Amino acid sequence: MKKALVAVVLITSILFAGAALAATIFITIGSGGVGGTYYPLGGAMAEVLSKANIDVKATSRATAASKENCRLVATDKSQIGMSMGSTLYQAVTGTEAFEPDGKLPLEILMNMYPAPQHLVTTNRTGIKTLSDLKGKKVSVGAAGGGDQLLTLMILKEAGIDPDKDFTKLQLTQSEGVMALKDGNIDAVFWNFAAPGSAVLELAAQREVVLVPIPVDVVNKVTAKYPYLLSYTIKAGTYPKVDTDVLTIADANYLVVKKGMDEKLSYNLIKTILENQNKFMNVTPQAVHFNPQESSLGKVAPFSPGAVKYFKEKGVQM
Repeated sequence: MKKALVAVVLITSILFAGAALAATIFITIGSGGVGGTYYPLGGAMAEVLSKANIDVKATSRATAASKENCRLVATDKSQIGMSMGSTLYQAVTGTEAFEPDGKLPLEILMNMYPAPQHLVTTNRTGIKTLSDLKGKKVSVGAAGGGDQLLTLMILKEAGIDPDKDFTKLQLTQSEGVMALKDGNIDAVFWNFAAPGSAVLELAAQREVVLVPIPVDVVNKVTAKYPYLLSYTIKAGTYPKVDTDVLTIADANYLVVKKGMDEKLSYNLIKTILENQNKFMNVTPQAVHFNPQESSLGKVAPFSPGAVKYFKEKGVQM
């Protein structure tokens, strides 16, 4: 009798454990490379979501950022991805870098924050203007990353051909930092929220120079691509950069695959925004994690669960 009772208890425990496991939703977050904001933010989001009692177990995955993340989410290899607005636009319209892919089935979970494009060099190179890049060794951004797409937009409107006017490299953020430190390249294009850790790391050993984008180029780019905006990196954001630096900013989004369960997307956005304070230690850009700002975006439709949450908060979509 006792043996039978023990067997029943064991079977019941196994069944309950199996049911609990089956109810857990496993989510991978495509973030970015070490040195930018995406990477630590992805880890923090994974931790917050996993501890939120919403039956989600999340992990963060280092990637080449925007372009790769859009493809990973569209193929369900990641369930959440971080992407620049310029990259997301190309992904959902199947244009330019995504022409071979066709239109990807993506929706917005939230608008995270604006990220300015950084054109970074050191005082050793003599580069002070965009045109000074000619004849130099320049990283246009990591292959597969959204910062490269924005770089190419800027160079095109400036009349600079990266395949002819300078030696083009495609380095990750960590590779770019090392190459600039060692003097193996002259300048890099990066896109991340300011202050970016890659620039701060470089500034710890070299005198950093931020190169402004000419106002006429800014006007051309923002007119042609309305999801981009003029942006000023304020003096003092980085060591020894004591003047304002004009550039172009792109919005940064969390994207999900079209058709994600409404309850799941609702729980995801609710959990992230209502734990804003836990992300402030990761990036000051988390100040933008609120319903009013997180609901802004014209690049793609928002996930129905996100729309439901924003409407509950009185935001008209």
